[in-house]
Amino acid sequence: MASSSKTDTEVIIGGKVFTLSGYESEEYLQKVASYINNKVNEYNKLDAFRRQPAETQGVLLQLNIADDYFKAKKQITALEEELQAKDRDLYDLKHELISAQIKLESAEEQIKTLQKAQNEDAKEIVRLETELKKK
Repeated sequence: MASSSKTDTEVIIGGKVFTLSGYESEEYLQKVASYINNKVNEYNKLDAFRRQPAETQGVLLQLNIADDYFKAKKQITALEEELQAKDRDLYDLKHELISAQIKLESAEEQIKTLQKAQNEDAKEIVRLETELKKK
């Protein structure tokens, strides 16, 4: 998280001490340096890399870091698209739920109407039976 005051912190990259300066926290700057340091150490283990001139080594490291960046960016894009698809599915499900609730309420109203009519019919049957008994 960026702050309003500048942070200076010493970091180690490739066995050398560097002072990083930025508006990010010291923890963040150390994390960035650690990432770069791990890349340098990873590549320094490779004979083919160590045999390259320093300028070529720098370019190879930059290419590898750019590769990591683009892969991470692609993964973020895929996750964002997946999230949008899930949001659309959720939106559709909410509308289906609302539609089902409306149908349920309508069915409940119809049941109440039918029960009322049935009660009226039952009363009418009792009334008619009573009249028949009187005759």
